[in-house]
Amino acid sequence: MVLVLRGELRLTAGKAAVQAAHAAVMLVERARARQSELLDDWLRQGQKKIAVVASTLDDLTELDRKARSEGIPTVWVEDAGLTEVAPGTKTCLGLGPSRSRTLDSLTGSLPLL
Repeated sequence: MVLVLRGELRLTAGKAAVQAAHAAVMLVERARARQSELLDDWLRQGQKKIAVVASTLDDLTELDRKARSEGIPTVWVEDAGLTEVAPGTKTCLGLGPSRSRTLDSLTGSLPLL
């Protein structure tokens, strides 16, 4: 699982952590409903999660397009707007769970959070 935060927003560490957590929970719930075998493998193998940063919303949108074209599950986190950003702001893109090598091919060049 890779959690990609939107760098241009300059979220505080706590806000970024919560947005990544939202994405992880959303991905697990989606996988439970649609890909239970893949989810079971991911859970057995230690629930690997990597948090990285993409510079802009355009970068995240392109990453989402590429991931979907490869069959990787994706979710968007849109903030409620109660603290740091406006309501509906896309803060994080979640990818997976999927095979590490597949995710690395798309996100391996992004800096860690």
